Amino acid sequence: MHRLAVVVAAAIAASVSAFGVQAEEFPTRTVRLIVPYPAGGGVDNLARPLAERLSQIWKLPVIIENKPGASTMIGAKSAAGAPADGTTLLFTTDTTITSNPFLFKNLGFDPIKELMPVTQLVDLHQFVLVNPAVGVRSMQALVELAKREPDKLNYGSYGIGSQPHLLFEMLRKETGAQIRQISYRGIAPAVTAVLAGEVQLTLGSLSVSAGHIDNGKLVPLAISRKARLSGRSEIPTLIEAGYPGIDPRSWYGLFAPAGTPPALVAKVQKDVAEIFRDLEFKTRHIDALGYTGSGSTPAEFAAFIRQDLAYKENLIKVTGITAEQ
Repeated sequence: MHRLAVVVAAAIAASVSAFGVQAEEFPTRTVRLIVPYPAGGGVDNLARPLAERLSQIWKLPVIIENKPGASTMIGAKSAAGAPADGTTLLFTTDTTITSNPFLFKNLGFDPIKELMPVTQLVDLHQFVLVNPAVGVRSMQALVELAKREPDKLNYGSYGIGSQPHLLFEMLRKETGAQIRQISYRGIAPAVTAVLAGEVQLTLGSLSVSAGHIDNGKLVPLAISRKARLSGRSEIPTLIEAGYPGIDPRSWYGLFAPAGTPPALVAKVQKDVAEIFRDLEFKTRHIDALGYTGSGSTPAEFAAFIRQDLAYKENLIKVTGITAEQ
């Protein structure tokens, strides 16, 4: 038994050592960064500069593959089924990981079991955006209009369980405001639809809405943040507007296929965290877009996901949202 324990310990040590060598040499070929959203949206707009900086660190290409559709499941399933060697990563949102499991009876894969947390990237703070032709300038006025004229207003979502869907369904549950959902393939098409008057409302981060807010083509009613956003301090938080319970708690995260060697996962996390600490990158791609940067360790991210799963489960249960809607 003693000899067996020595052999097992030696094998574990050799395995850890091998993984360490792999991590030092990683990557040895092109890395794919799968984004399950269309090009040009908020997710894509952070994924691309991150991929560029990782390419510089790793001295090899990191290419973006946009695979939108099916509430992010097409891209996420593709990433989960990729070889667990660190050369395929998934850049996605909370929808994939903590909302979809409670919305769909058959995802075709298990995101919790088949994807490995690498790092939380950012907390995403979104504005409730309205076309100025609607004529409302506050959440209270929006609710009053929606109750006075039920189903007159439409909001653009990015599918079942997306952040706009969760927020406006919670608003309906709390206030009785009837606003109809129209689904689009991502945040960029939804914002474009509001600009064109196809729908009247959506949610959008500063990265996709700043210019439209500045030129008066979109009106921000509130932001899903604990405190007002620096540089946009005239816009109240949802808490200040009287709706603390409808924040969908949005975030971006990086994942690898389950079974990816922990040393490789740790290296990716370390390199991403280094990029996020870089002042130029942080100022330009995080702070300027109203995000709160993270760069957490895999263990910290896993703990955060467990908390968000419980939060989203309750949110979806309270609203009664189902994938059949």
